[in-house]
Amino acid sequence: MAMRIRVINPNSTTSMTEKIGRCARQVAAPGTEISAANPPHSPPSIEGFTDGAMSVPGLLAEIRKGEADGIDGYVVACFDDTGVDACREVARGPVVGICEAAMHAASMITTGFSVVTTLSRSVPIIEDLVEKYGMHRKCKRVRASDLPVLALEEEGGRAREAIREEILRAVKEDRCEAVILGCAGMADLTAWLTRETGVPVIDGVAVAVKLVEALVGAGLTTSKLGAYAAPLVKGEHATVSDHDGK
Repeated sequence: MAMRIRVINPNSTTSMTEKIGRCARQVAAPGTEISAANPPHSPPSIEGFTDGAMSVPGLLAEIRKGEADGIDGYVVACFDDTGVDACREVARGPVVGICEAAMHAASMITTGFSVVTTLSRSVPIIEDLVEKYGMHRKCKRVRASDLPVLALEEEGGRAREAIREEILRAVKEDRCEAVILGCAGMADLTAWLTRETGVPVIDGVAVAVKLVEALVGAGLTTSKLGAYAAPLVKGEHATVSDHDGK
């Protein structure tokens, strides 16, 4: 039976979801079935704490749909790793955020990396994730290219040139050895940016897909002991066993 992975874009921009799905399928192993989805009523882009919070209910609804569909594992395709911990409470299989995946991959191929993201307001969120994932010794700097996320969807825009220039500045000024793309909407630029800059450019969507394949292939599921136990049932129908997470 094919391994089934669902890649969820937490924002509601379907063109970005389709692009992310294509990039995920390009790296998936034979026998891995990739489906891509997004909540219909989330913000069109996630740029800051409020957008992230507003996207979580729809994201969790997509995870619940995946559980009903028998999905084996999930990729959350937002570099803020929006709602990943909450998704792990709901999902049986592994849930991997693209920021965590990319940083772990970078730590294995370099002694120091920088992140190039979109708007400056995203920098503190990513810096918090650097600390959460224990990457403060590896991450040289989180940089912003000052591009709105939706600019990545514009044909003929200046997005890829702006990102290329920011990567070149990162290599020169940060003395980094690899660069992580800090937005799922940049996934289709990875190969071009690697050729143009001569530095390993890491896309979290691709790495997260491969990590989910590895975890599922190893027979691993999300632990339901402790923090990632199923959400507590609230209200008059709750029982003692519900509150024990059973």
